[in-house]
Amino acid sequence: MMTQAKRQFVEPDADEPAVPQPGQSVTVASWNLLRRDGATLREVIHVFHALQPDIFLMQEAMDAIDDLPLHIGGHYARIPLPGRPHGTACWSRYPFERTPVACALPPGLIVRRTAQIIDFGTFSVANVHLSHGQILNRRQLHRIAQFLRPRSLIMGDFNLVGPVMLKGFRDVGPRATTHRMVDVVPIRIDRCLVRGMTRERAQVMPNYSSDHHPIAVKLRLDP
Repeated sequence: MMTQAKRQFVEPDADEPAVPQPGQSVTVASWNLLRRDGATLREVIHVFHALQPDIFLMQEAMDAIDDLPLHIGGHYARIPLPGRPHGTACWSRYPFERTPVACALPPGLIVRRTAQIIDFGTFSVANVHLSHGQILNRRQLHRIAQFLRPRSLIMGDFNLVGPVMLKGFRDVGPRATTHRMVDVVPIRIDRCLVRGMTRERAQVMPNYSSDHHPIAVKLRLDP
């Protein structure tokens, strides 16, 4: 099942950049904000200026983040999880090909998860916050892949340990720790999978008020 974004802002810009074409590059950042007790709008803006991404994916984003385009312009959409105040949000320099939608994922015992699917015409993006079950979150990735263009990326909080093994996709995210489980065990659960794209660089930033670190990748669209 697909549902459209609940809220969307668009700030017109006469100098708006064109969507990348094959052979060109795009920088994508991702950050799990940790709901109401985590990263603030001010911190999100600070990370934006530090990374200068073309696309900024957020998970556990609350309604306070809806003001982001008022500060930095661009295009924005947020989709709360079913029955929850927080969810996935996407900011972009580029216009969306169509309004981002929520793709319903195989459900866990407690939380009904969705993936935010964003289409830019030449490539598509899945903004994800997957379940903790290590079989379930891999099943969720298989479902997400069905809705993406040949050039695509899946990025966000995977809650996944070990290799992904999603046919046709490569894990190109930074290899450094992005989260500490129960504030002790260092793990890499914020990831980026790509198909039809090549990594040029990847980085991890400090975590600020969230329990996750922001990550960023620069990707070139393959011919």
